[in-house]
Amino acid sequence: MKMAIKKGDTVVVIAGKEKGKSGKVIDVYPDSNRILVEGVNQVKKHQKPRSQQDKGGIITKNAPFEASNAMVVCPVCGKATRVGHTTIEGEKVRACKKCKGSLDKKYVKQSKKEVKKASTKKVEAEEVKAEAKTKAPAKKTTTTKKSTSTKKEN
Repeated sequence: MKMAIKKGDTVVVIAGKEKGKSGKVIDVYPDSNRILVEGVNQVKKHQKPRSQQDKGGIITKNAPFEASNAMVVCPVCGKATRVGHTTIEGEKVRACKKCKGSLDKKYVKQSKKEVKKASTKKVEAEEVKAEAKTKAPAKKTTTTKKSTSTKKEN
């Protein structure tokens, strides 16, 4: 089964007891749809010494958890996002649904430049719209209704 999260990605936990924590993906288990993230879902294990040199005791280690409880953090915009796909230089790559930047390390620098260009174009377009609104304000016509009251004589 293909997974949207890969080893080396930064993820944020969106559900469960560890909600809100983030970390780097250490390992991916696609057969069981689980991921292992450093510093998240730590469990204590009672370990018995196996030889004279080994130490026994209680050790803390990371445990894998369901991949659907985590979202990838986009390296371009820095937000947790869903994963889409796009083609860059004829290669299918994972892309951020919010900023359309690449999530794969190979194309992150290129994506940052493209996203920056696109955001400056959006800002310029918004400025032009704002100027157009201030120059020609729409005329408002107000109509007032006169209330008429009639008294009944008994």
